[in-house]
Amino acid sequence: MSAVMEATASEPKIVVLVRLLNAIDEGNHSFESLKGRISEAGRRPSTRSLRRYLAILSEAGFPLHFDRTTNTYRFAGGYSLKRLDLSNGELFGLVALRSLGASIGGAIGLSIDEVTEKLVGTAGRSARAHVDSLSPVAFRLSEIRLDAQGERAFALLSSAERVSRSVRFAYLDKDGNRSLRTIDPYGFVISAGRVYCVGFDHDRGSKRTFAVDNVTDPGVLAKTFVRPEGFRIEEYAAGSISGVMHSDETTAVRVAFAARVAKAAIAARVVEESHVERRADGSADITYSVTDTDELVRWVLGWGAQAEIVEPAAVRARIAVLSREISEKYERSEK
Repeated sequence: MSAVMEATASEPKIVVLVRLLNAIDEGNHSFESLKGRISEAGRRPSTRSLRRYLAILSEAGFPLHFDRTTNTYRFAGGYSLKRLDLSNGELFGLVALRSLGASIGGAIGLSIDEVTEKLVGTAGRSARAHVDSLSPVAFRLSEIRLDAQGERAFALLSSAERVSRSVRFAYLDKDGNRSLRTIDPYGFVISAGRVYCVGFDHDRGSKRTFAVDNVTDPGVLAKTFVRPEGFRIEEYAAGSISGVMHSDETTAVRVAFAARVAKAAIAARVVEESHVERRADGSADITYSVTDTDELVRWVLGWGAQAEIVEPAAVRARIAVLSREISEKYERSEK
């Protein structure tokens, strides 16, 4: 009996093919599992019939394939039968996501753009029209500029992180010192246009942060690792303005902001833990819990005379010293 006759003996062939398409779209069925998934009233199709059904779908243009690593049939390239029904807010988010990718640039920006394309591909023509129109969102972020060496290092480190494999590489630190490092990559922080890898340094015996563009000759090792239970990259970076400075202890620093900049200071994402005290005249005091006080001192200097570190005394003294050094430098240049 032919596949067509076999299908029509119990139900229209189109029903069997649609059921088969939905099963493939689930992405978790082997060849034998597909037989059970599309069977009707316990009548499983023969091996020959199922192969013929699969051939019909393939010839019709459906990008199905057999994934040998998982022993399952699935669609390739993010294709899906499920059409996303996006709300206006979700469409806005999709457009903003594309703008974010364009602002960041580099390999990460390209990845964001590729994800956006896949989402658009499953959302229909209306979504395509919205996403292809001019974006109502403009991000002013530091563009990530990795050279070819940095792109290769990031690709290898991110790949190793996903499969929990240790990595060995040569590293040039900010003082110009070179060393060989072996780390377990736990995650990444993007800050001020640079990409940093956070991982456990085998030689130092602690978690360290490495600028990816200072990594050379990386290689993935056979050794696997287990990320510490409860480790979250967001929490690791939460106490630092840049996200790359880390300490197990934090310091509370209170900063007074003048009324003309208070709203901007309150809105600024500095560190995760902060406390705001608003005043009747529009000014505000903000207390930040930071892991690196020098980092906060440099940030406060950017507000000029509109911001003043109130306490603790040691941090207040530190910004006073830096202010005098800056003033002396400009006074010398005028002579």
